[in-house]
Amino acid sequence: MEAQQASPDSSSEECTVLEALPGKGTGLTCSQHNGKVPALYCVPCENAVCEDCLNAEHAEHPTDSLENIVNQQLAVLQDRVDAAKNRLPQIRESVQCLRDILQQLNTQRSSIEEDIHSSFSDLHKTLDTRKSVLLMELEVTYGLKQKVLQGQLDTLLQEEAAINYNSSLTKGALDGGNKAVVLQTNKDVGERLSELASQGLPLQPEENDQLDLVMEIEGLRKSIHNLGTVVTTNAVASQTDASGEGLEQCVVGHPMSVIITTRDKAGGLCKTGNAVISAEVFTPDGSVADGEIVDLKNGTYEFQYTVKKEGNFSLALRLYDQHIKGSPFQLKVTSSPDDSPCTTTAANAASTGSSDGGARKRSAKSPGSRSRQKGVRRGGSLFSTPKKRVNPIEDDLIFRIGTKGRNKGEFTNLQGVAASSDGKILIADSNNQCVQMFSNTGEFQSRFGVRGRSPGQLQRPTGVAVHPNGDIIIADYDNKWVSIFSSEGKYKAKLGSGRLMGPKGVTVDQNGHIIVVDNKACMVFIFQPSGKLVTKFGSRGIGDRQFAGPHFAAVNNNNEIIITDFHNHSVKVFNADGEFLLKFGSNGEGNGQFNAPTGVAVDVNGNIIVADWGNSRIQVFDGSGSFLSYINTAADPLYGPQGLALTSDGHVVVADSGNHCFKVYRYLQ
Repeated sequence: MEAQQASPDSSSEECTVLEALPGKGTGLTCSQHNGKVPALYCVPCENAVCEDCLNAEHAEHPTDSLENIVNQQLAVLQDRVDAAKNRLPQIRESVQCLRDILQQLNTQRSSIEEDIHSSFSDLHKTLDTRKSVLLMELEVTYGLKQKVLQGQLDTLLQEEAAINYNSSLTKGALDGGNKAVVLQTNKDVGERLSELASQGLPLQPEENDQLDLVMEIEGLRKSIHNLGTVVTTNAVASQTDASGEGLEQCVVGHPMSVIITTRDKAGGLCKTGNAVISAEVFTPDGSVADGEIVDLKNGTYEFQYTVKKEGNFSLALRLYDQHIKGSPFQLKVTSSPDDSPCTTTAANAASTGSSDGGARKRSAKSPGSRSRQKGVRRGGSLFSTPKKRVNPIEDDLIFRIGTKGRNKGEFTNLQGVAASSDGKILIADSNNQCVQMFSNTGEFQSRFGVRGRSPGQLQRPTGVAVHPNGDIIIADYDNKWVSIFSSEGKYKAKLGSGRLMGPKGVTVDQNGHIIVVDNKACMVFIFQPSGKLVTKFGSRGIGDRQFAGPHFAAVNNNNEIIITDFHNHSVKVFNADGEFLLKFGSNGEGNGQFNAPTGVAVDVNGNIIVADWGNSRIQVFDGSGSFLSYINTAADPLYGPQGLALTSDGHVVVADSGNHCFKVYRYLQ
């Protein structure tokens, strides 16, 4: 191997040339002095030297033992390697976080693309309907006018013909006929001519020719030009911060306020709203304070909350599921303002912002959570039907109720469906901001709901369920909470405020716990009716324990939770603790495949009934996910079915959202 030349010292003398020899030992020899092995290290020159070097060019230089220097540099090198490798978990965590965000971004893009197609399809339908109405109105108006004018014209033409005819009969007498002809003619037609001469005629037009069309095209064009907005922000959690009295002075029973200021990656202020922010105030035992997030539409958000007891609390503020700067904050709540003020510290003060991994750690310690075991695909359920049904012609439509509108028995974008044990069908009428109730035979009974963003009001009800105690549970998508009403529609309470981002479906398990499917957060929450969180599970992604826009839920006789995973085109089953059990389905149009599943229900035999939104059909599976049959909807095809339930008399009721009605089908169990 050739000698490696070191860089010359800028002062004057050339540093010693060393050769690296193969084999063990130091591996260094001094090429300046017949290959002597160096034992010392010249500190100024930063090079190994032999004894002869000390008598020559390195005579005045301080030295140290080569072994000491090598050991020191080995330790330094090892420290540098360790420091570099210590970054790897952070990098891997960030890589996973970015992959999750990219996956969610792709999911959101697909969802919005679907919404755009659906919205413009509805607009086309609305325009076509309006076109038909206008053409019909034109025909009716034209017909009325034409009938009047044509009738008047026919009358005048008849009079004209009568005058001409009778006048022609007098021609012989008037042309100089004899006296007998004159007398006879006057006798025959004279009186008739007098009648014709004096008869009142409709000589003036009794109608006009006006048929105009007034179309406010320009206003409509402008509206269409500005129709729809793709909303986003550049806010990132690592730069977003919080301030306000709610982080400084916390008093029992007093409303507290925290201002969250969103910032971009460079720390610049974001000036628009619509960021996805969640907040929760909790104690180690799981109690949660009531709170609400208000979007101030200028890049800042106010979290208002009230704590009802003294103690140490944690305040978690998340932007897009990631902790903002300083979150979670530690709060000490006192009984009066005169007590020592609340101290606020960041549990993760060493970092500038926690990644999604921080959120996952918090989730793992949520009250009621338990250790998870590996999910396995199981065999048929104890309650599964052993024999497959492949002929769907036995099932058929019993009746349909509803048209598009805002009155009783009319719907605009109906979503969730529930059925009570006392023979009621409940429909979440999303865009009409109400819940309508019918009997099992389709008779309208009542409805309740007032549009608004205050407790007791509804902004976009998408899911509905009936608790064993008779209470009606409603998932309010835009208000980001779940409301509880009595069986008569009287407001009682709300839960999940500050935790939920977009609750879509809701159901109740055999313990009376309320299961909420959070479509935006891609999570499932389980609450006690009091609002205390029991557990939560799920995240965005394509894995077995992940979701992409989950919609609705059902519970079987084993108290297992069945979730429809919309954009992953599958149905997933978990136990009551959130442990994954199995999944079935893939994207497609074949038996057992889905194009975005929505509503789900379970019959007494454990068979799973699924509304297949994109394929506009209803499929039936056994408890292990094997395809059994379809429900026959050919007589009155579905268009984008949503919620689905089994009535107390054993029929299937489905929200036919695209046709603005619900349908009840005979179901042979």
